[in-house]
Amino acid sequence: MKTLILAFTALLATGSVFAAEMPDNTVIHDTNGFYVHLDVDKVLSSTDISQACGVIPARLNYLDHQGREHVLDYQVQGSGCTN
Repeated sequence: MKTLILAFTALLATGSVFAAEMPDNTVIHDTNGFYVHLDVDKVLSSTDISQACGVIPARLNYLDHQGREHVLDYQVQGSGCTN
């Protein structure tokens, strides 16, 4: 009986170690649309729209308040039009 309890305890401890070592590096791709709530804590990168004219695809990479990385693809009006 002691051997069974010891084996079960060792199994639980091993599972906890493997669970702690697995990083959660998955990038979350947000859906675009109207009235999308974004939990932005830090912007990692965004598309430069200063030289583009017309509606262009843009991307925003950011971290939320839990430290998870998000990617948002959307359409935006470029600000490089002169007239």
